[in-house]
Amino acid sequence: MKHGCPPGSVLVLSVVMMLPAVASGHCDALDGPVVKAAQRALATGNVNHALAWVQKEGEPEVKLAFEKTMAVRKLGAEANDLADRYFFETLVRVHRAGEGEPYTGLKPGGRPVGLAIEAVDKAIDGGSAEPIMKLIWEAVRVGVEHRFAEATTAQGGKDDVQATRRQVQAYIRLLHYVEQIFVLASSPEDNSRASPPASHDANH
Repeated sequence: MKHGCPPGSVLVLSVVMMLPAVASGHCDALDGPVVKAAQRALATGNVNHALAWVQKEGEPEVKLAFEKTMAVRKLGAEANDLADRYFFETLVRVHRAGEGEPYTGLKPGGRPVGLAIEAVDKAIDGGSAEPIMKLIWEAVRVGVEHRFAEATTAQGGKDDVQATRRQVQAYIRLLHYVEQIFVLASSPEDNSRASPPASHDANH
């Protein structure tokens, strides 16, 4: 699978985990997974391929759009294209509504693929989580080493309050980073929208 997504970076782990609904960014593309599910539904005549991408409350609207589309498709090639587009738009709109995200229209396929989406797609296609783990491990290593270096680098004498304050701030940034990663990575629940932990705020 190849579809667009938010751009990656060496700190992609914190970006992926701390921003809400990151994955939704590629679901409105014509070559994204939602439209592909719609295409499978139309090709097989089985609406369940599409229903899997919406919340239960969105099922009636998707089923109705599917029935209308299947009926119109029988009228010819031109009607087929228009009907398919209508179904794609309906499914993507209902899908995004279920995520609490606005629908801004279908996006063209072939958009740049970000590192996180690329890794997930490669892992799913290959049947191994290794591409995901490799991406995450490298992102964590770079993120931790950078923040650790900032927190432990001497920036002045012991009586230099400004330098000491910078080190304290660097320590807090490191602590936030590690704590957020640990909480998100160790929780069995989907807490991608959860607020960062505040356990150390009372002490700093």
